[in-house]
Amino acid sequence: MELKVLNIKGEETGRTAVLNDAIFAVEATKWREAYSLLDEPNNHAIYLDVKQYLANQRQGTHKSKQRNEIAGSTKKLGKQKGGGGARRGDINSPLLHGGARVFGPVPRDYSFKLNKKLKQLARKSAFATKAAENAIVVVEDLAFDAPKTKEFITLANNLKLDGKKSLFILNEANKNVFLSARNLQKVKILTVSELSTYKILDCAVLVLTESSVNGIEQHFNV
Repeated sequence: MELKVLNIKGEETGRTAVLNDAIFAVEATKWREAYSLLDEPNNHAIYLDVKQYLANQRQGTHKSKQRNEIAGSTKKLGKQKGGGGARRGDINSPLLHGGARVFGPVPRDYSFKLNKKLKQLARKSAFATKAAENAIVVVEDLAFDAPKTKEFITLANNLKLDGKKSLFILNEANKNVFLSARNLQKVKILTVSELSTYKILDCAVLVLTESSVNGIEQHFNV
């Protein structure tokens, strides 16, 4: 798959970037051998990787008081028999106002493990999804002399990204580029090493720099 490389003015540079089909154009076929299934886009792998990402964002610090943690008298409220209703214990009972909560939440860890190959399959499937939607743009490497949000807004407008949620992928961290886009709500800047399936899918347009195309191939060992 080839895409034309644009400059910061949104004009064609005359160069093309070759997106590796093993990453950006994996195709599902009906019959495959068991060991070649990793070449197929897999929606379930995407689901699992996104689920793990969102689970890792959860703090898991939720807590409600159990019956033994309520500050209240332990005196029996009524007689065992003859009250005309159910037997009651102390005032900390979950049945009473101000009592404990039955099976309430307790602190827990929501994270879970996924195999490395499955996570790679999920990322490849996410890239293939964006490529199928024609939602990938390749631009020359960005170099800002100083943090300038105005210049980045001009760049986004030149690439016709205004109003669209976009993700810029750099091969290496660039402080000036990051600071220039930090205040823009619909723009995110990530390096190749920071990529995740959730971030790839959570944008309308994926903007790759020329160097990041090779960086992505190296990241997947393709």
